[in-house]
Amino acid sequence: MNTGSDKPVEAVVTPDETGAGDAAGERELGSRAPEFIKARRMLHVSWQVGVFVVGLAVVGAGIVMLPLPGPGWLVIFGGMAIWATEFVWAQLVLRWTKRKVTVATQRALDPRVRRRNIILVTIGLLIVAVLVGIYLWKFGLEMPWNIKDQ
Repeated sequence: MNTGSDKPVEAVVTPDETGAGDAAGERELGSRAPEFIKARRMLHVSWQVGVFVVGLAVVGAGIVMLPLPGPGWLVIFGGMAIWATEFVWAQLVLRWTKRKVTVATQRALDPRVRRRNIILVTIGLLIVAVLVGIYLWKFGLEMPWNIKDQ
C-alpha cells in the first residue's frame, strides 16, 4: 500500500485480532529490555542469554524444591516471570496460567463447591477419627513398630 511517503507502512493489529488482549490491563507482548539495549543487536542477544540463564537457574531451583522443603511452585513461577520479561512464549504461558488460576479460584469460592468440599473434608475426618479410635481400642497408645503379635 502506497501512502505517498517513503516510510514503510506497518500493519496495525489490535489485541482483539490476536486474542492477546483478552483481559484488561495486560501488557503488550515482547521484550521489556531498555531501549538502548534493544537498539544494539549483540547487546540485546547477550541480554536475552543472561535473562534465559537467570530464569533457568530460578526454575531449576524451584524444581529441586518440589520434593525438598521450600516453595517450589512459587519459585518456578518466579523463574517464568523472569523469562517473561524477555520472551513472548513465557508471557503467553504466564497469561494462560493466570487465567486458569483465576477460574479455579472463582470455582473454589462458589458456595455450592465450598459446601461440597466442606462435606467431603468432614466425611474424611470422621473416617480418620473412626480408624484412630479402632486403633486405640485395639492397641492403646502403643506405637505400631512396638506392637507384638496379638
